[in-house]
This record gives sequence, structure tokens and C-alpha cells, in this order.
Amino acid sequence: MTEILQTPKLVVVFGGSGFVGRHVVRALAKRGYRIRVACRRPDLAVHLQPLGNVGQIQAVQANLRFRRSVDQAVIGADHVINLVGVLHEGSRQRFGAVHEFGARAVAEAARAVGARLTHVSAIGVDERSPSAYARTKARGEKAVLETVPDATIFRPSIIFGPEDEFFNRFAAMSRYAPALPLIGGGTTKFQPVYVGDVAEAVARAVDGVAVGGRIYELGGPVVATFRQCLEEMLAVIERKRLLVPLPWWVADLAASFLGLLPKPLLTRDQVAQLRSDNVVSQAAQSEARTLAGLGIEAQAMATILPSYLWRFRAAGQFQRRQAA
Repeated sequence: MTEILQTPKLVVVFGGSGFVGRHVVRALAKRGYRIRVACRRPDLAVHLQPLGNVGQIQAVQANLRFRRSVDQAVIGADHVINLVGVLHEGSRQRFGAVHEFGARAVAEAARAVGARLTHVSAIGVDERSPSAYARTKARGEKAVLETVPDATIFRPSIIFGPEDEFFNRFAAMSRYAPALPLIGGGTTKFQPVYVGDVAEAVARAVDGVAVGGRIYELGGPVVATFRQCLEEMLAVIERKRLLVPLPWWVADLAASFLGLLPKPLLTRDQVAQLRSDNVVSQAAQSEARTLAGLGIEAQAMATILPSYLWRFRAAGQFQRRQAA
């Protein structure tokens, strides 16, 4: 009797060519899923092809601001993942358009084709937040759950990894600047989570491990202040720099000017975000809505940072390590 081979599930990943996206695509490819990456510039997503077998990963054009492109991208999908987000506004990429309108568009498109949905948001989202980023992210979550009640939502803390915009940015600054700023005194608490762990959580949602209709909060094994994060980074790259506390009003003033740059180093909205801690809530821990609840052992900064920050040492990989 001839065995009938079942076609692997088709997973559509919006924002799959970005920092988190490439790790999600890798995790899905290892599981054998067919992957359609929906992004604004498919021609800039060729770096994804080596992550899977020939023909396994396909990039298509889609823009969350244009509903027709979203609908076209999800045709035939079994599962849809939305990773799209912007850290600062620019030209036509506005928080409301991406985080709120875009999230609803993806959710409605997924519902129309009967696909399951996973949405990646962020810890600290709140419709009453002084940060437009946090407010629109919260409204995006609301839109998703109103449209697809059994959607799975992930809220990661600050994400670190080879292409991150946190440790890489401050490590690059330390090569030239004699001091690094501690916004608000550097007391804001983070629970940095490795991008590979976030990707694994998303992949397990596609596997069916995560419970639909729940909001998971993803954080690493260590809670660290802004100051402690920079101290850890400086220890890894073996540089000594002054850490200068920057009062909130000074940070706001500096952000008013830095926010005008094409790629802002700091915006007033980001300063507003830093006024609140960014850690996994007690409720999420008690209800196992965490990485541990998904069976994932979170990896620590001390383990991962040296694997990609070595290039910021004075002599890069040729730096002689001093004996402890």
C-alpha cells in the first residue's frame, strides 16, 4: 500500500527578516515547517535562505499598512506569526499604524483563512502608559484578542543576541566615548532574554505547546538594573568607562535633539519607557506563563554576550584574556 505523505504546515511570519524574525525562521525550519516570510523588502531577505532546505523558505512582499498585501500573504496558511514592531517612529512607520492597525490587519487576515495566530508584543504594555510605544502595543494586543480569542501572545523583556540594538549600541559607543549615560540614574530593572529562547517559545506555540488565548511573559534568569547591564557589557569587552547618571529631565532634553536624527540614538518616548521596570510579573510566574512554563531553560547574559561582543574588545578576537 502506498504511503501518503502529509504536506508540512505552512507558517507565515510577518517581520521574519528582522532581528527576532531570523531566529524564529531558523527554529521553524529545523522543525520542517514550510515558511513564508512576509516583509516590506523581500529582496533584502536573502539571508534567510540558508536557514532551511531548498524551497522551504519563501519571502513575499507585504506591508501592514496595506491590507490587501496582508490578505495575500496569508493565503493557505496554517499558522500566522506577527513579529512586526518599531522602536521609534519615522516617515510613514508610525506606532499606531504598525502596532495597532497592523496587528488587527494580521489578526483579521489569519481569522479569514482559519489559521492559528501568535503575536509578539512586549513587557510593560499599558493603554495608560506615558509611552506611545507601550500604549499602541497594548491596543494591538486588545485588537488581536478581540479578533482571534485563542491567539497566543508573547511579551518579552529586552531581547539580546548577535544583532540586538541594546548591548551592541552601548558597546559601540564605548569604543570612542569616555563615559556612558545611565538614564534616570540607571536603576530601571530589566530581565534580558536571549533571542534564541524567544524564537523557541514562538516555535513551540506553532507546535501547539503554548495555550491559546494566554499572554506569556518572557524573561531571562537574571533581573538586572540598567547599570548592571552596562557593567556586564563592559566586563565582556574588557573596557573601563565611567557610568554617568543622567537625571530624567536631562535625558528628556537630550532626547528632544537626538530624536531628530534619521536613526535616533534616544527618543523621548524611550525615556518614558525607561521610567518603568521591564520584568516578568508575579502573576505570570505563578500561572506558569513564562519560558519555564513552556519547558524552556532560559540562557543568561553571561553565557551569550561573550559570543558576539568580543568584536568590541580593543584587539577583537585576538585580545589576550587575563587569568581570573
